[in-house]
Amino acid sequence: MTEKELLALLSHDPRRGFEQAIRQYTPYVMKIVRTKLEGVCSYEDIEETVSDIFLMFYKYITQNGNEIGSVKAVLAVISRRRCADVYEQSLKHRDDIPIDELPEIAADDSLENDRARLNDALHKLGQPDEEIFIRKYFFGQNSRSIAEEMGMKTNTVDKRISRGLKRLKTIMEEGN
Repeated sequence: MTEKELLALLSHDPRRGFEQAIRQYTPYVMKIVRTKLEGVCSYEDIEETVSDIFLMFYKYITQNGNEIGSVKAVLAVISRRRCADVYEQSLKHRDDIPIDELPEIAADDSLENDRARLNDALHKLGQPDEEIFIRKYFFGQNSRSIAEEMGMKTNTVDKRISRGLKRLKTIMEEGN
């Protein structure tokens, strides 16, 4: 079904349109979520996040049915925002790992070790720099939108990124 046909179905019969959107866009949403959360969350959490995204999409289309210009674009925005929330939640609870699970986490996989080192280094930057870096480099937000959402000036965000990169480099070098 084309995007135009799906939009027409969503405004005419939201329930059937929603079912079609799920069939048509689940692989797309799953790809976004996996890209953002793989290695951070379990597979079950990733599936739950995809379900949450479609629930949020359904609420959105029932409230704004005729205003939707692109199903794919709306799903992409909702997916990125939900992934940001899930990632932020996982950061808050990352120290809550039971001690009997630690050997499973400390694998020799160098990519996982690099991710863990980078995650720790970002955490050492502290707030709000950690959040700025996650938004900028993990979710691809530009400085202006970060500034708007965090209640800062754009040049302040740019300065924090510039200084933060230097600090991040120092932290990563000290870890070697």
